[in-house]
Amino acid sequence: MPDVGAPELLAGVVLVALTFYVLFGGADFGGGVWDLLASGPRKAAQRALIADSIGPVWEANHVWLILVVVILFTCFPPAFARLSVTLHLPLTLMLVGIVARGSAFTFRSYDRQDDDVQRRWGLVFAVASVVTPVFLGICVGTIAMGHVPPAPSGTFVDAYVRPWLGAFQLGVGLLALALFAFLAAVYLTMEATDHALREDFRRRALVSGGVVFVASFGTLLLARTAAPLVWESLLRSAQAVPYQAVTAVAAITTLAALWLRRWRLARTAVALQVALIVAGWGLAQYPYLLPPTLTVRDAAAPAVTLRLVLVALAAGAVVLFPSLAYLFRIFKSTRTTAA
Repeated sequence: MPDVGAPELLAGVVLVALTFYVLFGGADFGGGVWDLLASGPRKAAQRALIADSIGPVWEANHVWLILVVVILFTCFPPAFARLSVTLHLPLTLMLVGIVARGSAFTFRSYDRQDDDVQRRWGLVFAVASVVTPVFLGICVGTIAMGHVPPAPSGTFVDAYVRPWLGAFQLGVGLLALALFAFLAAVYLTMEATDHALREDFRRRALVSGGVVFVASFGTLLLARTAAPLVWESLLRSAQAVPYQAVTAVAAITTLAALWLRRWRLARTAVALQVALIVAGWGLAQYPYLLPPTLTVRDAAAPAVTLRLVLVALAAGAVVLFPSLAYLFRIFKSTRTTAA
């Protein structure tokens, strides 16, 4: 059994926080995708449901991304430095997307309600919701490929563009976008109280679930040559068969529950499916934080720093989790849906 110390625990916290960000914040981005693709006689109602679902909690969901960033620069400074230098372009574009999306959502909610104003802010909100997950996935794909070197070299394009511009990285970006849209569609079947609206998002969930399958399969094939560490771990390691089996069961359960209109089961299964996909990526490259050279322990800050951060995290969790639970209970418990 591998030796688990403070570096491994904190790397695990990063993975868990990123998983929570995908499950909550990712669904918000997916809502923006469906806002862009709203259509039919209930187009306005679809957008209203999305805004009503995102509105009360979207700011709080970013706490998970902030936690990831803080732990990285505090506890794994070499990894943070390499990421922020090599990937500064996609990370900056992702940050611009997050800010533009949040600003547009706020202005659309509180600006004039005439069609021109709503259309302008709605377009910014929707486009930023589509672009941001793609850049997040591109960053993940670049890390999985081992394209984050200790120091940049060569021309500007060689150092800061080529590492993250490629078929595999774009494939992971599109997979992230499909996953976020899938999550949002399934969640919105629970949020909707109108039968017709629920059926709209049920159809979208079934279609996007198929897109996720295609994107996952295509990205996995690309990983064979682009990210062999991930390929070997997901298909040929000792844990590959049980991992793939559990993930497949979660995916099939999600689609079956949608088909049978079991909304709560679908929401639980899709959350498990997405969490397993994120966890699979993290565990596939362990013990490397930035493959193929920087391990979790090599990147770790001094032991005293790690201990203090663990204490701070434990204390913060006592406040954070009850606060988030209370927030969701206040703003989400008013909706009643059939099981």
